[in-house]
Amino acid sequence: MRKIVVHMAVSLDGFFEGPDRDIGWHRVDDDLHRYFNEYLATTSAFLFGRVTFELMDEFWPTADDDPEVPAPMGEFAGIYRRIPRIVFSRTLAPTGPRTEVHREVDPEAIRSLQQQPGGDMTIGGAKLIDAFRQHDLIDEYRLFVNPVLLGRGRRLFDPADVPRDLRLVESRAFGNGVVLLRHERVRPG
Repeated sequence: MRKIVVHMAVSLDGFFEGPDRDIGWHRVDDDLHRYFNEYLATTSAFLFGRVTFELMDEFWPTADDDPEVPAPMGEFAGIYRRIPRIVFSRTLAPTGPRTEVHREVDPEAIRSLQQQPGGDMTIGGAKLIDAFRQHDLIDEYRLFVNPVLLGRGRRLFDPADVPRDLRLVESRAFGNGVVLLRHERVRPG
C-alpha cells in the first residue's frame, strides 16, 4: 500500500512559512536537495493544495532551463515533470499534463489511491495536510527542522481535537544544521 507522507520544512518553533509567505529562511543546500531528490524520485504522486501547486508549478517545470540553477535543483525539475500531481482545489481549472484536480478530500477516494501500485505519495500545503490529518490519512511525517526561530508566520499544524500516536523511525542531521525528524503513524490494532 502506498503511504501518504508529509515532506515539509519547518522552523524550530513550528512555522512552515514566515510573514508574507516568506520561505527565504529554508536552509536547502545542495546536500539537502540531493537527499530530497533521492527520496522524491521514488514517489508516485505529489498531493498539493492549490496555493502550493501554483507556487511549485510556476518555477519547477522549466527550472533546469536556467544555466545558473545548481545541479540538484535541475535534477528536481525533471523529477517534478515526471511525477503526477494531484491538486485539491474547488476553484482551479484542470491544467496541464500529469496534473489531476480533485474538488475535495474524499477519504474513500484517497484510500483507493493508496491501493494502487507505486511509491509513496507526498503531500504539501498546510491546509491540505490539515484536511488529511482530520481524516487520519497521513502515514508518515518527514519534517526538516531548520535552525531558525521565526516567532511568527503560518504554523504547519492547526490545533486538533484527537491526538495521534507517532513512532520515530529516523533522525538525521545535515551539515547545514537542518535536522530530519521522520515519524510513522502508529495505527491501532
